[in-house]
Amino acid sequence: MSRYLVPVCATLLLAGCASTYELTLMPRTSGTLYYGEAVETGSQADVSVTIDKKTYTGTWVYSAPDRTTAFISGGWGWRRATIGSTVTVDNPTGGEAKALLRAPDGSGLRCDFRGMAYGRTGGGICQDDKGLLYDVQIRLKERK
Repeated sequence: MSRYLVPVCATLLLAGCASTYELTLMPRTSGTLYYGEAVETGSQADVSVTIDKKTYTGTWVYSAPDRTTAFISGGWGWRRATIGSTVTVDNPTGGEAKALLRAPDGSGLRCDFRGMAYGRTGGGICQDDKGLLYDVQIRLKERK
């Protein structure tokens, strides 16, 4: 019985860890707003953005973490007694992610996000195949 219960519990726990983000894009040539969504599960997210009735889909993956862990140690005395501890240090600029999105017609949208951290907001820039730049805001989606 427990052989089946452990995988089921692990699946339920991982499903509860998913975060959904709202993406708002604005091209640098106008004030038009476009919208998208990202559903993060672990180290990547499934992303969908619609611009002028064309939907781009793909994933983002983290290229720099929002925090890192290190082991520090020191010694003292004649016999050099050593103690150590593991510490976690936050990246003050947050993590970074890269998204490669593609529309059904084969056109692409490339995005660089920064300030990313689990459950927080961020921002970034996307560029389409024609070279048009879009500024991006990323917000954690409100649960209703």
